[in-house]
Amino acid sequence: MNLSYRIGHTIFRAVARSFYDFRVIGEENLKLAGPALIVANHVSFLDPPFIGQAFDEPLYFFARKSLFDHPMAGKLLRSWQTIPVDKDKPDASSLKSTIRLLKSGKKILMFPEGTRSLDGKPQKAEAGVGLFIAKSSAPVLPVRIYGSYEAYPRGAKFLRPAQIRLVVGKPYQPDLKAHGQEGRDLYQALADEVMERISELTL
Repeated sequence: MNLSYRIGHTIFRAVARSFYDFRVIGEENLKLAGPALIVANHVSFLDPPFIGQAFDEPLYFFARKSLFDHPMAGKLLRSWQTIPVDKDKPDASSLKSTIRLLKSGKKILMFPEGTRSLDGKPQKAEAGVGLFIAKSSAPVLPVRIYGSYEAYPRGAKFLRPAQIRLVVGKPYQPDLKAHGQEGRDLYQALADEVMERISELTL
């Protein structure tokens, strides 16, 4: 964990647990050793840092490539282990970087829905997460965050009081052959399975 990440991790952990009474349900499942794709619902800008601070080890994240255009913002995002992704024109570089990180034992946080929910409810997953699952063969750890939508929903200008909970499911190893599909159909089936498992996580 580099210095910049450690500072951010410490600050977000203090904010989450002091102001939002942040709690983890299924905390024993966070102790997963080795690589993993951590998949979560997405309802707020608070989701990445608040999920990240729940883990004692550093995570890797995805962010829109345009956010890296500003030199200072780009430098900070990279120091927080963020991988630039072009949502409109996905390229092989982000896939290769992700596979390389997983092969070296790292954990990566992904939001299968691709964007923040407008109403706080789970959305349909995009096939992209299924591609990463199929190509990496890494274990998948589903998590669901509650309360961050109430704290800072899409379009809000100010933070609001809320209680935030993170429900952590059991890790699983996807069975690619069980779906009986190939290519994009397989990727979508894997993505749908991910969202189903996330949606099943309740308080």
